[in-house]
Amino acid sequence: MPSIAIIHTTSYRYRSAVVLGPHRLMLRPREMRDLTLTKFDLEIAPTARIVWSQDVFGNAIAIANFDVTTDTLSIRSRTIAVLTAPDWPVFPIAASAASYPFHYSAEDWTDLGALSTPQYADDAGHLLNWVEQFVMGRPTDTLSLLKDISNGITAQIAYQSRETEGTQGPLETLDRGWGSCRDFAVLFAEAVRTLGLGARIVSGYLYDPTHDRLGSADAGSTHAWVEVFVPGAGLIPFDPTNRSLGSANLIPVAVARNMSQIAPVAGSFQGEDTDLPAMEVVVSVEEV
Repeated sequence: MPSIAIIHTTSYRYRSAVVLGPHRLMLRPREMRDLTLTKFDLEIAPTARIVWSQDVFGNAIAIANFDVTTDTLSIRSRTIAVLTAPDWPVFPIAASAASYPFHYSAEDWTDLGALSTPQYADDAGHLLNWVEQFVMGRPTDTLSLLKDISNGITAQIAYQSRETEGTQGPLETLDRGWGSCRDFAVLFAEAVRTLGLGARIVSGYLYDPTHDRLGSADAGSTHAWVEVFVPGAGLIPFDPTNRSLGSANLIPVAVARNMSQIAPVAGSFQGEDTDLPAMEVVVSVEEV
């Protein structure tokens, strides 16, 4: 049961003093059955007035409001969490969903809503044709199918870290043959949605004490993965970047339908300097 310290610092430097607009922060990890928060601190300079709320997915949202002009902005969160997720989880999938295709109940279908609807156009059926290669038959084992899709992403697409903002669409990732962890997550979510399954994207941190996982620096870093809803088991985490199943090594911060909804820091500024400010992000994930 490792106790993990996470320090996430985002710093901006402007060429001249600017007026900061409200900043939306998604930095507080989600407490779950196998993840317990023992400490969370948020430090912002210049001083900000913080208002906390929850979005429709239950993510913790902090809105930072500023009263002074400044040429720098620093946002630092520090979390200590206890991670108890097993390395080899067992998922009690309902008999009705053990084989694909299956039908969600009317209530589940209503509640999943847009989570089971593809978010990107696929008029030519390129993504559908790609994901169909993993459907060995109808019926086929549901969990095996999901594992094959997840494993197939890293088998066919090269991992490449990318510091620039934004996320590739699934067709871009397939065409280019490379992507980052967030690109892999979007591709996996869209692939299973194409098959009629409900999925949501997760952003958070990867804990990597053995330094053997893709997408990490040192003992860990920010990361993205996917949760697929399967009746009986509920939301099953899949990390296609590392071909892993379950929550071991994963510390979720926010979940959403689209990657654009779960940026850790989002805000605006007004001033004579119309150029983008210099930005630095430093993340440390270590056992304490």
